[in-house]
Amino acid sequence: MSIIPQQNPSKDNKWLDDMKGSISLTASLIATLTFSLATNPPGGVVQASLDDSNYCSTILNTRMVNTTICLGEAILATRLKDDYLAFLICNTFCFIASLSVIFVLVSGIPINNKFLIWLLSIVMSIILSGLALTYLFAAGMVTPNSLWDTPGSGFGKALISWVLVVLIVYIIVLVCACVKCAKKCCS
Repeated sequence: MSIIPQQNPSKDNKWLDDMKGSISLTASLIATLTFSLATNPPGGVVQASLDDSNYCSTILNTRMVNTTICLGEAILATRLKDDYLAFLICNTFCFIASLSVIFVLVSGIPINNKFLIWLLSIVMSIILSGLALTYLFAAGMVTPNSLWDTPGSGFGKALISWVLVVLIVYIIVLVCACVKCAKKCCS
């Protein structure tokens, strides 16, 4: 399946249907994943024991300050508040944006032109980039600092590689779109 549709009308319809299916599948997978990450966060949640009568307890956080944490709450939200908040913002953005894409696709709004599919594809690439950030924040919270600080650990290189891949794909799509427009204008 190509990003740029062919000139044949029947192939255009097939391309539109294929792209809608791909976007719908991807958005559904992302929504499922991000929902799971919200309910089962990195580091886990406070578990209850059978003889536990207290629903909340006080622990010492990383700043050596007593903090109250209750059953079912994310452990890292208490220990690494800023990092967890960044993770939660990215995760929530991906979840809501994916649900929005799914809603648009199932709402019955006719999406039978290439521009709207292109727009949904751009939105999905932004969501995928947000998912990459979610992964980075989650990995940062659960990976020991000694691994992050190791030269050549790969986490920074992986992020830079992701940005480069996204930019290269955007450039290719833009060049293809410009070539297609130029062909239309000249003919």
